[in-house]
Amino acid sequence: MNEHVLARARAGDEEAFRALTDPYRRELQVHCYRIVGSLQDAEDLLQETLLAAWRGLGGFEERASLRTWLYRIATNRSLNALRASSRREVPSMIEPPEPTRRSEPVWLEPYPDALLDGVPDDAPGPEARYETREAVGLAFVTALQRLSPHQRTVLVLRDVLGFRAAEAADILDTSETAVKSALQRARATLEAGPAEAVPLPGSAGERELVGRFVHAVESGDVDAVVALLTEDAWVTMPPLPYEYQGHVAIARFLEDRANARGGQALRLVPTRANGQPAFGCYLPDAHTAIAHAYGLMVLTLAGERVSAITWFGDNSVFPHFGLPRTLR
Repeated sequence: MNEHVLARARAGDEEAFRALTDPYRRELQVHCYRIVGSLQDAEDLLQETLLAAWRGLGGFEERASLRTWLYRIATNRSLNALRASSRREVPSMIEPPEPTRRSEPVWLEPYPDALLDGVPDDAPGPEARYETREAVGLAFVTALQRLSPHQRTVLVLRDVLGFRAAEAADILDTSETAVKSALQRARATLEAGPAEAVPLPGSAGERELVGRFVHAVESGDVDAVVALLTEDAWVTMPPLPYEYQGHVAIARFLEDRANARGGQALRLVPTRANGQPAFGCYLPDAHTAIAHAYGLMVLTLAGERVSAITWFGDNSVFPHFGLPRTLR
């Protein structure tokens, strides 16, 4: 760290402060997102973190790196946000078909791949188990949201960011013993079998599979959509608790949703979220040539099939993906 730039920032030089903190902005936002599961909350928390760092820079004692100090601020702001949002109300939905299971609500929003620019591709610390971008995948972030706030934060600090136990304990203002205990429980909860190979982003295999999926959806062909799924595929709709697994249950659900739309097939605009293929979905107006934003869908691929469809019905995230509100 440049001591001259730090001195200028402490003296109130905003340009110097930005020079110190800009290299960490994106990774801090992703860190907040992993903990709270919300893109919009993560943006707010990033701004809170930078404001707190600006105001508290005079108290930065340089016992740890500037990056670690910023992570301490961001982590504590994120945990405070979780405590404040613990009583969120689950949105209502017209009663769907009987689900395979009813889960606990998971507060989750998709994260645009465009915002991952500038975040290191590889794991940044010696303790890390997960590559940075792997650890923003929907399955991983969803699993994090099912952990207690303390467990998910410890796991992110240790296994994603690679902070050592002593550093994580300092960030969380707790003991190394407590960190190790929470990490052990979190890892046990997240343990999963080996995943099937996923087509590389932008590869011919991914493009071919995604193209077939788009054609099936825009044709309103439920059977063709189901034929592209793995036998144990899931459809989920966070934060709604309804989850559907397998061809029969998913086909029943898709047919029910199509009937609720009056038989109108969706139009899809491709994007990417959480390192995965995604689509802005638009519902054509029955009386005009306009299609309105309807929801955002993210695909999880496994081999040559789709293993999960995650549906986000909150259209407020569309601007973050550069998606319009309407299509003509």
